[in-house]
Amino acid sequence: MATLRQLRNRVASIGNIQKVTNAMQLVAAARVRRAQDAILAARPYAQKLDQVLQQLSASVDVDQHPLLAERPVERVAVAVVTADRGLCGGFNSSISRHALAEIEASENVQIDLVTVGRKGRDFFRSRDYEIGREFVDVFESLAFSRAVEIAEDMTRRFISGEVDRVVVIFSEFISLVSQRPITEQLLPIVPKETEGETQGPDYIFEPEPGRLLDVLVPRHVNFQIWRALLESNAGEQAARMQAMDNATKNAGDLIDELTREMNKVRQTGITLELMDIIGGAEAVA
Repeated sequence: MATLRQLRNRVASIGNIQKVTNAMQLVAAARVRRAQDAILAARPYAQKLDQVLQQLSASVDVDQHPLLAERPVERVAVAVVTADRGLCGGFNSSISRHALAEIEASENVQIDLVTVGRKGRDFFRSRDYEIGREFVDVFESLAFSRAVEIAEDMTRRFISGEVDRVVVIFSEFISLVSQRPITEQLLPIVPKETEGETQGPDYIFEPEPGRLLDVLVPRHVNFQIWRALLESNAGEQAARMQAMDNATKNAGDLIDELTREMNKVRQTGITLELMDIIGGAEAVA
């Protein structure tokens, strides 16, 4: 049985850890609010840009633009977006396992793996996967320029023919308690099915649709990467807030349990001392 001093030291140690986890929870709560506001502000622009591209792609020959042209798929670039840090529950592992399942399910194609974030890189390195390109410390100071850097690298590979398709795997932010890994095709840009939907108005584009595509398609690719980073950042902070809240509660439960054990040890010691006093008094009498 542990001594009273040992129990006191454990209670003090766990109390210090509880203060740290509580502070991390508060920091994550402040960051997730900003991250949530950012992703909610970005979604309407992404939806409108996608709508405009759908209208444009219906007006031109998609084979005339290199980022819209589909070709036989022999090599696929898979960009996996995870966090740079841990202590956020199963956030990183769920994305990495989802990506691993997608890669293993890909048959008759060669995978060119790209990792965004340290955790995804470490996950695939530990399993002896070859990583073609890695981007780290992206979320240290999240900026649109990093999204452009990643998007330009993916675009260059696709246009040059190094890869025939580019997919992005990231965690979609649904709510503070829910995030889910998803896979989205980045390149080539494929018009979405509109079956059963009413046709929208017939727009007149100025300048011509082909020239607009030259501007909007690269912007669309940049913004899709930016959206994936924003979604992942919001999910990471929400997962960390939840994990630190659970850790703080667990530390409190453990402190209560050790306190009860400490009281039992103290009571046992007092009882033994009383018995010694009574026994000595009876011996003298």
